[in-house]
Amino acid sequence: MAGARVQVGSGSPWEPKVGYSRAVRVGSHISVAGTTATAKDGSVLSPGDPYGQTKAIFAIVGSALEAMGASFSDVVRTRIFLKDITHWQEVGRAHVEIFSEIRPASTMVEVSRLIDPAHLVEIEVDAIIAEAKSGF
Repeated sequence: MAGARVQVGSGSPWEPKVGYSRAVRVGSHISVAGTTATAKDGSVLSPGDPYGQTKAIFAIVGSALEAMGASFSDVVRTRIFLKDITHWQEVGRAHVEIFSEIRPASTMVEVSRLIDPAHLVEIEVDAIIAEAKSGF
């Protein structure tokens, strides 16, 4: 069913506490929730390292996309939230390593806080699967 709703979790400790999914797919559209560099045990990955946190985030996002039958090549938008906008180059370096050819629409903004004080970056992703791949 092309329009069926499919949800996937990542094991984040906040998913059941807050009531959300890592990613939701309806038809060919996939929305990946705001993702931080958080291990399944709740610990923060790459503390103090914006580049490392961004790489960890994209590993989590990539797994969610794959579980939905998609890949980074299907991404059409990224939203990047930084606690310190001066980290934009480090975060951008990790972003371009994945998206140099894909070049989704992207937003990068500074926010005052994230859910854990050790988180430096949070990223949301939207993807649209081409019709040929949409028979999920």
